Amino acid sequence: MKVLLINGSPRPKSNTLLGLQEMQQIFTQEGIETEIINIGNKDIRGCIACNQCSKTGHCVFDDAVNEVAAKFEKADGLVVGSPVYYSAPNATVQAFLQRLFYSSHFDKTMKVGAGFVCARRGGTTASFDVLNKFYTISGMPVASSQYWNNIHGGAPGEAVQDQEGMQVLRVLARNMSFLIKSIALGKEKYGLPKTEEHLWTNFI
Repeated sequence: MKVLLINGSPRPKSNTLLGLQEMQQIFTQEGIETEIINIGNKDIRGCIACNQCSKTGHCVFDDAVNEVAAKFEKADGLVVGSPVYYSAPNATVQAFLQRLFYSSHFDKTMKVGAGFVCARRGGTTASFDVLNKFYTISGMPVASSQYWNNIHGGAPGEAVQDQEGMQVLRVLARNMSFLIKSIALGKEKYGLPKTEEHLWTNFI
């Protein structure tokens, strides 16, 4: 079992990374393999709606998105950690996730998703909602914790002082581990849920 941990911060010693490392320790204790992937410092452009991915199964821009997509297909879960920039996840994270989820056409059903955000002060819950929308449109169960998944810190290293926030991330990692293991058992005994042909309708 493996979980990918996406670091959306461009800073080398970011508070977001500290949060991911806190979760990584719990996953290791739970016997789940992890890999932290830094995308916050990458040059990742946004989707241009060319729709070439519908023919090729991958994005026309061959960058970190396609690299992570190949790993995502084999993983059991995905955690995205993002700093909050102007009331939202930073632009690199949003461009990365939009292209990753839109251009990769493998079945994501029952892969477990989780996200958390880091802010100096405000904008956390709005940013948290943005991350979760990628999971809920993809048939992915969303792992939860004992509070909204956010930590606080401005200067490097400050997030470790947010004891409640770090506890929230540890609980999140344990709950996510339980979900991943439970889903694996469920697949073995019951298989995946029955699917229906997707009905596409237009509002206009």
